[in-house]
Amino acid sequence: MSSTNNHHDEESISRIARALKGKPGALLPILHDVQQELGCIPLKAVPIIAEELNLTRAEVHGVISFYHDFRSNPPGRHIVKICQAESCQAMGCAALTTYAKQHLDIGFHDTTKDEMFTLEPVYCLGNCACSPAMMVDGEIYGRVTPQRFQQILEETARVKL
Repeated sequence: MSSTNNHHDEESISRIARALKGKPGALLPILHDVQQELGCIPLKAVPIIAEELNLTRAEVHGVISFYHDFRSNPPGRHIVKICQAESCQAMGCAALTTYAKQHLDIGFHDTTKDEMFTLEPVYCLGNCACSPAMMVDGEIYGRVTPQRFQQILEETARVKL
């Protein structure tokens, strides 16, 4: 990343933190907005946000690391979430998850080498009647088998570039 982007990112982080710091419980909205704008919460955001909110770096980092939806590295072009909730567990999400990790050659919270897909766990998509469920770029799929998983990702890579 160039220094211009680094400087731009730092300005964005500062702008977001200043704009939201007066809200009650401002840390979470700030983190969500930074991730929305930058695609992730880079490590350089921690001291900037901590200073704006008069928090320690450890407090800010602790919140980022506690919530699975926050990421410190940019995601792939497509976010793949596989439901891990009870209904999906009962209908085979463990096998689907194992297949997905092997097929993509990554674990949860990782991105493929080609930066195409990031794999994330999710703990209910509200699609329990069609378990196991997954979401790709906000679109929910039900009754997902390993074969269907592969088809969905192939179509996603082909159509949604």
